[in-house]
Amino acid sequence: MKAHELYTAVDPAIVTQILDWFRANDRNVYRSAVATLAGNRKLRPVFIEKKSMVEQYAWIHKTLKLKACDTIGEHILQAYLMAGQQSLLAMFCDGMGIAHDGKGSVVGDLPKKLDPERLATTIDRLADVFENKLLSVYLHCFNMQVDGGWPSLNEKLESDERLKLA
Repeated sequence: MKAHELYTAVDPAIVTQILDWFRANDRNVYRSAVATLAGNRKLRPVFIEKKSMVEQYAWIHKTLKLKACDTIGEHILQAYLMAGQQSLLAMFCDGMGIAHDGKGSVVGDLPKKLDPERLATTIDRLADVFENKLLSVYLHCFNMQVDGGWPSLNEKLESDERLKLA
């Protein structure tokens, strides 16, 4: 799944949560995202900034669904997860036995294979702690790190009802 496909499938409430987080914690990233997305659509950022927050968020979400905005969409997801959801990333890495820096950034190479049993146990544990839709977004983003994703994670994302994006 590519970033634009993720934004197409995800519950808009998750996009609102991400954008709210940036507005509260890193306005520069929010402004930069608006400027980049506006530029991609051949608009001036001020056109977007004059809209109400609800309209801005709706426009941003609609724009992130475009294939041409894949790169910025993926950057927004990664920045949010790396800065705003470090405990989720760290708990996933711990559960999967993946070396990380304590904040969820992988140290060294990603595993070639994910053990299906360990993956199921880790997801069960994370589903008890985190909102399932957010967990699903993270797992989809993690799965983007290798071409075609990991077969065991692909299967889990397709079969586990808790991991539906919307």
